[in-house]
Amino acid sequence: QLQLVESGGGLVQPGGSLRLSCAASGFTVNYYAIGWFRQAPGKEREGVSCISSRGVGPDYVDSVKGRFTISRDTAKNTVYLQMNSLKPEDTAVYYCARIRGAWSLCDMRARSVDYWGQGTQVTVSS
Repeated sequence: QLQLVESGGGLVQPGGSLRLSCAASGFTVNYYAIGWFRQAPGKEREGVSCISSRGVGPDYVDSVKGRFTISRDTAKNTVYLQMNSLKPEDTAVYYCARIRGAWSLCDMRARSVDYWGQGTQVTVSS
């Protein structure tokens, strides 16, 4: 059964760090582009970062460039999102997702996703 399970969210003060994990089962992350998305209350879901299977990129939305880093551990079949210098505006539910199509390039539009994780809450507040 194909599944994506996120973990690592929580409450952190501004300027702090968190590392989110996305453990995949039922497919190999090395063969697909995997994206991180987030959705804040009252806002649309937006693509945050993506790592492709072709060694191109990774991609980041402008608001997180220089602060967030996406990576992949093929042995653990897991994708990570390291988030540093967190800001209150980073507060959201974070989702990992599989981009449709094996060996596809990154596409950070929600309509490109064929499987979503359940999400993990990240709250940045003092």
